[in-house]
Amino acid sequence: MTGRPPRWMPEIKEAFGFGNAICANGAMHYDLLNETVLEEWLIPLDSQFEFVKRMRTAVPSISFATEYGNEFHHESAYVPRWDVGVDHSPVIYIEEKLVQPAFKMLARCSNFEYTSDELLVIAQREVGDLVTITHSNAGESLLEISALGVSKGQTLAKLTARMGFTAADVVSFGDNPNDFSMLSWAERSWAMADGHVDAPKYAKFVADPHHMDGVAIVIEELLKLPA
Repeated sequence: MTGRPPRWMPEIKEAFGFGNAICANGAMHYDLLNETVLEEWLIPLDSQFEFVKRMRTAVPSISFATEYGNEFHHESAYVPRWDVGVDHSPVIYIEEKLVQPAFKMLARCSNFEYTSDELLVIAQREVGDLVTITHSNAGESLLEISALGVSKGQTLAKLTARMGFTAADVVSFGDNPNDFSMLSWAERSWAMADGHVDAPKYAKFVADPHHMDGVAIVIEELLKLPA
């Protein structure tokens, strides 16, 4: 379960070597071994245009990026941190690249006029009826956008049910708002102690910080439970 796009998954494949993944904050069911998209829940084109229109009005300094297939496109004003070199031809206005349904859009204030939390409040007010908005880094001034109703929690619940399992069978860990739906749904969920300040509100438990091996400590304890 990750917010990552497919193009970032090869290193995960090398680390795990089995199974499927839920990518892009729940927008994609991905065959990790065969590097194939099995299912997608995409943002319709009309919603993309309307989202950009409303957010430009609400936050004039905002800029945008979009992701579909293996492509990443961004505006010149959007300063990417992790995809430098993927898109060699940024555009002035992202509308030029809104040409098909997208699994994720991004919006940021590269001048850091707002924090991610502040942007999230604005976006939920302005476009919460149109798309799902979240973020994964409070210090980035960055929002992550999915189709309306799409989230990690929703997709996890859907795929788990297909396998005959329920929330009682799932263990989850998370640290930021893009994890909150998953933490709320799973009956055994841990918020990372060094994560977002609101994460414990959505989780059942709190794990030690990541640099203190918080996830590993919990897993080791769970493995001691009877089968």
